Parts: sequence; C-alpha cells; structure tokens
Amino acid sequence: MSPGIMFQQWFQVQQLNADVLFNPVIFFPLFFSILYLFKLSTSKKLNLPPSPPKLPIIGNILQVGKQPHRSFRTLSEKYGPVMLLHMGQTPSLVISSAEIARQVLLTHDAFIERPRIRVVETLFCGCTDIAFCPYGDYWRQAKKICVVELLTQKRVRAFQLVREKEVSRMIEEIRQLSQSGSAAALWEMFQAISNNIISRSVLGRVYEREDGNKGFGELSKQAMDLIGAFCFKDLFPYLGWMDNLTGLTARLERISSELHSFLDDVIEEHLAMMADGDKLDSKKDFLDILLHLQQNGMLDIGLTQDNLKAILLDMFIGGTDNTAATMEWAMAELIKNPSIMKNAQEEVRRVVGKKSSVSETDINEMNYLKCVVKETLRLHTPVMVTRQNPSATKLGGYDIPAKTIVLVNAWAIQRDPKLWDKPEEFIPERFLNSSVDFIGQHNQYIPFGVGKRVCPGISFAVASAEYTLANLLYWFDWKLPGSQSCEDLDMDDCYALIIRKKAPLHAVPVLHSFS
Repeated sequence: MSPGIMFQQWFQVQQLNADVLFNPVIFFPLFFSILYLFKLSTSKKLNLPPSPPKLPIIGNILQVGKQPHRSFRTLSEKYGPVMLLHMGQTPSLVISSAEIARQVLLTHDAFIERPRIRVVETLFCGCTDIAFCPYGDYWRQAKKICVVELLTQKRVRAFQLVREKEVSRMIEEIRQLSQSGSAAALWEMFQAISNNIISRSVLGRVYEREDGNKGFGELSKQAMDLIGAFCFKDLFPYLGWMDNLTGLTARLERISSELHSFLDDVIEEHLAMMADGDKLDSKKDFLDILLHLQQNGMLDIGLTQDNLKAILLDMFIGGTDNTAATMEWAMAELIKNPSIMKNAQEEVRRVVGKKSSVSETDINEMNYLKCVVKETLRLHTPVMVTRQNPSATKLGGYDIPAKTIVLVNAWAIQRDPKLWDKPEEFIPERFLNSSVDFIGQHNQYIPFGVGKRVCPGISFAVASAEYTLANLLYWFDWKLPGSQSCEDLDMDDCYALIIRKKAPLHAVPVLHSFS
C-alpha cells in the first residue's frame, strides 16, 4: 500500500475520532469530568467537621425537622459537639459545646458576623439595625448609642413607671377574671404587656390604629413570623424565584411597607412635638433620645430615617416574644412545681408586706424570684445564637468553609449533664449563692449570648419579667382549669423562631386573701 493511501486512511480515522470526540453529548460530560478530577487532584483536602449523611439537593433538612434545638442535640450526641449540616445548599455548623461556643462568640473574631437572610435584609433596611448589622464602624457606633444612651441601668429604672402602669392594667384585668372564676390566657397577656412596655418606652405610647388597620404590635408579630418562615432564596439561592409562588415575596413586601410607613409617621409625629418644645427629660422615650442626639450633632455617625427605623424595629422584634416566652415558661414551671411556687410567693409577700403595690426596691430583695427567672432562662432559653464567618477559617481543629451559618445550641448546652446537676429538672435553688449570671461570664450559661454581639437589652428584659412575675405571685394564687392537676400540665415546646410553650398556658387566678 502506498504511503499516500496509508496517510489518507489514517486521516479519515482521526477525523472520525474527532467527530466523535467533539459530539456535544460526549464532549461536555468528558470535559467537566476531567475538570472535576483536575480540581480534586490539585485542591487541598479539607478537614471538615463530622456530618450525618445527607440527601441530594435538600441536604439534612428532613433530619432537622420542626424542633431543631432537640434534633441538633440528638444528632450531636452521635456526631460530636462540632457538627456540619447542610440545610439545602447552605452549610450550617451546630455547636453543642460550652467551650467551643465561647470561642465562637467571644474569642474567635472570624465569627463576628450574623447571617443576612432575605427577610432580615428587607425588614431592617439593608441590615442597618444592631442585631444583624455587619461588624464595623457603623455597628460599633449604633450599639454604643443603645448601650450608653438607651439601655443603661439608669434609663431602665427611669421606665419603671411604664412597667408599673402596664402591670397595674394587667392585674386589674386578671382580678376581674378571678371574680368570675375564668382562666387567664397568660401567653396572650404576656405578649400584650411585653409589646406595650416596649412601645411606651420606645415610642412614647401604644400605637393601635382606630381605622381597623393593624396596630404596630400586630405588625411586629407578623414580621417575627416572616423571619422564621421558609425562604427558598436563603437555602436554595438558584430557586429564589419560588418565593414568588409561595407568597413569601408578596407578604414580605406588604408587611415591610406597612411597618416602615407606620414608623415614618411616628418619627414625623415626634419631630413635630420636638419643634413645639422638648419634653421633660423624665418623659422622653427612646425615639426622642435618638432624634435629640441626631439633631444636635452628638453622634459619631449620621443616622438616616432608614437607620432609625431599623434600630426601632430591633427593639420590638428582639424583645417582645422573647420576654413573653420567658414569663410564660416561668409561670408554667411554678404551677407545675407547687413547692417552688409556695417558696416564691412566700418571699414576694414577705418582702412587699401589706403595701398597696410592689416597688422596684422590693424586687431587689427578692433573691429567690431572681433565681426562678435565671432557672427559667436556663431550662427554657428562648433562642439559639447565630453567627457567620465571611471567610474560611478553622475551629476546634476543623476547616470551616466561608459563609457557614453557625448555630450555637444554648438550649442543649444549658441542659448538658456534664455542666449541670439534674439538668432536666427545674431547680431555682441552684442559683442561690451562685456567681453565675446573665452577662456571659460562665460558659455553661448564655441565654443572652456573650461577647461583642451580646444582647444589649438584658437589663430591660429582666426588669420587665421580674416585675410582672412578682405582681402575679403577690396578688394571686394559681390553679389549672377544670379538674387538671399540676402533673397534667403539658410542658412540650415548639420552635417558631423562639422556643416557646407548644400549648399556650391558661390558668385560673384566685385573689389572695391577706387577712
């Protein structure tokens, strides 16, 4: 065979091979397979935290279920205190160790950020509040305003009159129920009083519209529900358009528009009042103080109207349901444990005596009541603490990918048998003569978080809870409706952004006889 014919045959074979190779059906899978193998061979293998098996696309969502605080604890018992989950396409790191939690919240600056989810971005005007604001100069100055000007011990004491008036209204409502032998819907009452105390302290009065539209309290509740709603964009970014089909986008736009419009009106109302003459300092609410600082150039940052609205929303959404849930759990535990109820009531009534009202000075002498509140926040901490690392980092010897959502399961840590004696039991006495407190100095007790992102409203929330509970225990004895005994009380919880009692608490008040 001549060399020319041989070359022609060879060329035809190569052309055939090329046609096969560059066929799109074959070429693209082959190309990406080679690219993937090349990436595997050249990339450093990460030492990721232990993780349970995951399903394609949805990851570990089904394993988490509707009670994440409980399922996280169960999974951590098998996979360890530092555990990586995949919630859809979002990596999530669950921390169930007190020591590792302290690193995340206090000593490891890589985890200083909070996750920025879609609903939060919209409600809080691009995360210009304090809770979700990116760490930086603006966040430092905004938090400083709250800590130094709004939420100091002196300012909290100044709003004692607000607490007294709102609690007095609630006590009168309960007194009327006691005359008819009716049960009090305590969850609803605690939500209302928490909202009213915050509203009067922050905005000067309770804003409920007379035109049939929703008041600010109802709108803020709907905003809370939205933050806890399922969002495709957060878990499956490429499926964000599905939020339009589920109705989330429309609800978010409507509620956010109503909230912002409402706050715009309130700010304009306050500005008009300031133009007519300043209120007495003792009558100023949080918004008055913010506007005064803004207008007199006393801030290191410029606060826009959107910034003001975001900070005001923080106080409502961060404080209302958390405080209400704590009070409901406290009353449920007291009713469930009659001997503890008896001890608490005896202390409150001994301290107050036969005075016509409970004073703030009285509260300072109620050590056992303070232990009841501490134990409630230990056994029923309302939230899991969240963080996020903007860049890849290491924690506990593991590689943590960038933009991992970190969930510190305070609920599990505060029930850890290695850290607490009889952790599943309600024992306020454990805090008597104990230095363990809310401020985060002890790894095993972090109901308000710890470190730079610790909740700035601790004093305000605790003061409201203690004063309300003291009055309920002073004026009334309590029993369950019908023939229910204390052993019958359902103490199951549910997760709806906060960890609250699944079955709302109803109890029958009996006006106490001091004779």
